[in-house]
Amino acid sequence: MLLQRLALCSRTSVDLQRHVCQLRTRPLTQVAQRKAHGSSFAHRSELRHAKRIVVKLGSAVVTRGDECGLALGRLASIVEQVAMLQNQGREMMIVTSGAVAFGKQRLRHEILLSQSVRQALHSGHNQLKDMSLPVLEARACAAAGQSGLMALYEAMFTQYSTCTAQVLVTNLDFHDDDKRQNLNSTLQELLRMNIVPIINTNDAVVPPPEPNSDLQGVISIKDNDSLAARLAVEMKADLLVALSDVEGLYNSPPGTDDAKLIDIFYPGDQQSITYGTKSRVGIGGMEAKVKAALWALQGGTSVVIANGTNPKVTGHVITDIVEGKKVGTFFSEIKPAGPTVEQQTEMARNSGRTLASLPPEQRSEIICQLAELLTERKEEILAANKLDMDLAVNTGHMPQAMLKRLSLSPSKLNSLAIGLRQIAVAAQDSVGRVLRRTRVAHNLELEQITVPIGVLLVIFEARPDCLPQVSALAIASGNALLLKGGKEAANTNRVLHQLTQEALSMHGVTEAVQLVSTREEVEDLCRLDKIIDLIIPRGSSQLVRDIQRAAKGIPVMGHSEGICHVYLDADASIDKVIKIVRDSKCDYPAACNAMETLLIHRDILRTPLFDQIIDMLRTERVKIHAGPRFASYLTFSPSEAKSLRTEYGDLECCMEVVDSMQEAVDHIHKYGSSHTDVIVTENEDTAEQFLQQLDSACVFWNASSRFADGYRFGLGAEVGISTARIHARGPVGLEGLLTTKWVLRGDGHTAADFSEHGTMKYLHESLPVGQPLAGQRDSN
Repeated sequence: MLLQRLALCSRTSVDLQRHVCQLRTRPLTQVAQRKAHGSSFAHRSELRHAKRIVVKLGSAVVTRGDECGLALGRLASIVEQVAMLQNQGREMMIVTSGAVAFGKQRLRHEILLSQSVRQALHSGHNQLKDMSLPVLEARACAAAGQSGLMALYEAMFTQYSTCTAQVLVTNLDFHDDDKRQNLNSTLQELLRMNIVPIINTNDAVVPPPEPNSDLQGVISIKDNDSLAARLAVEMKADLLVALSDVEGLYNSPPGTDDAKLIDIFYPGDQQSITYGTKSRVGIGGMEAKVKAALWALQGGTSVVIANGTNPKVTGHVITDIVEGKKVGTFFSEIKPAGPTVEQQTEMARNSGRTLASLPPEQRSEIICQLAELLTERKEEILAANKLDMDLAVNTGHMPQAMLKRLSLSPSKLNSLAIGLRQIAVAAQDSVGRVLRRTRVAHNLELEQITVPIGVLLVIFEARPDCLPQVSALAIASGNALLLKGGKEAANTNRVLHQLTQEALSMHGVTEAVQLVSTREEVEDLCRLDKIIDLIIPRGSSQLVRDIQRAAKGIPVMGHSEGICHVYLDADASIDKVIKIVRDSKCDYPAACNAMETLLIHRDILRTPLFDQIIDMLRTERVKIHAGPRFASYLTFSPSEAKSLRTEYGDLECCMEVVDSMQEAVDHIHKYGSSHTDVIVTENEDTAEQFLQQLDSACVFWNASSRFADGYRFGLGAEVGISTARIHARGPVGLEGLLTTKWVLRGDGHTAADFSEHGTMKYLHESLPVGQPLAGQRDSN
């Protein structure tokens, strides 16, 4: 059946050659110039510049679970990725296993068919008796499977107008100078003609591998791992992608309790690895892969070992690697001076647990010390900030609103210090506060207490003032903190983080707050679901949306949009309207709590109040976009709004007309983002209905939307504003960084004591929260 499908896919050889082997001139500008060979890429992010790539497909990747036949769906997705990279202008080569498995399937079928025919002829009827299969010799299987394997590859690549060529090699082709030169010349010519070479050892004739046969630094071809490494170096490839049935290299055998995936492996780390057993198929194993990878790395080729069998990632594993994403294990010759982000997270978690166990007074002392350092060392902070500002101005690409956020001043630092001292006061009764206390039964008492969430990852853009604010909140709530700041504020962030660690050191918890300064992509950080408990993005709506999409298994606290409305009711006060609308829109247009849509009751149109609103907005240079109903009332209307769900983030706003308060609520529910919405009216009944019906995180009456802020709420500072429906909502301060746990204190109690035949009964008596449990138990 499979051979019939291949025949259909192949059609006639004339059509195939005309359709597939058309030589195309590839746009080499799509891929950066190749690096000078001899040195591998130092960082994952540089892999996107790889031009010549070898993809090694292990036996476990190519074959099915029964080891008889090929995993066609998996192979098809790999072929699609290779073809896509080839069409980008890269030079792709495949080193493949699978001939033995394909041949085994074919020979088994032939043997069973032959046995059944002979038995039928001998017995005179079709009743089949027990038929046993002989042990199939690997070389014979390879000989029978090579043609079918190649036909399969050819048929699959045909779908992407990509031509392939088969190259079978043995050890002699590398050890004999003439043969090695011929092989090199053949492969170079195939790559020049935009053909994907598919290379395999000629298993039909190759002798068994000899142990310890590597001589004078030249790796022998014992398996496809060593073949891929030798080929990559010989062809001066930029990248070798070795796909196997494990996620990458672990420090101990995968599946053991302490096994951890190694993100980046350095040649000097070999002694720290404990290897497990080989895979179910193939003759290599992880030890062979590591040896081959290190040999290729020494020859100037970068290497990544990754999983090619996981159905969740197989469809994009190769392209993800080439894009520099954190997939598998990356082999690098350059070891960074500092710890990896995983190590930083572990350090933060361990130190964070100590931080949470400190007395509240000591956590407050740390925060007060940080507040003092912000003012005492302001010259150092402002000097670093000036470097960032000068760099931003010189590049000329940063919007004015972002420059304003990036800039620090003495007054801004003083305000930060004041906010931190407020947090220090709140820290006195945050962690370990009893929320509920119940006497479940005699001498069995239960309490619910506040505890830290764990490890927080806060990602923020060009806003260095965020660092001390978030650090203080994390310290007050006993949470470990991982900070990823925008590169625009790198110098300022570094100084502020040093001051934070200096304050933490006074009670021995220096490592509880970590600043990620490696080249870690935000998307890679969002995948650390086993060591990060909560992600808090601080920045543009696009940043928040990107993080919400990238986070897999980690809750994200925040809001993707700040589409805030101000509704002017028919009973609104003229003075309050002008003040509130001006402040909501013009005080800080880039803020997430700035007004984006102004809803006006129909009765206000063509009144002196309406004229004053328009005049004020013109004076403040606010560009107005008319909603469809508002536009219909005007002969010459402003530009019509492209969407009623737009966050302008600038001196622009949408203006729309509604007939009633209820219509305003309906409009906000439809087009708003559940952030902050305001009603301006003197009618108390109307206001109360608005406050009750609207389900936004913040709902205000006769107050500017700009009040949606942790500092203005008296929280001292905030980590952000959340529009989520669970946990914290609105401006998130100290309380939003806490969760709870239940503590039960008994005296040898068991569930059986309360069964039908037990001797105890439930009481479920509520106890005063402030009543201490120690020494409070009934002594009877």
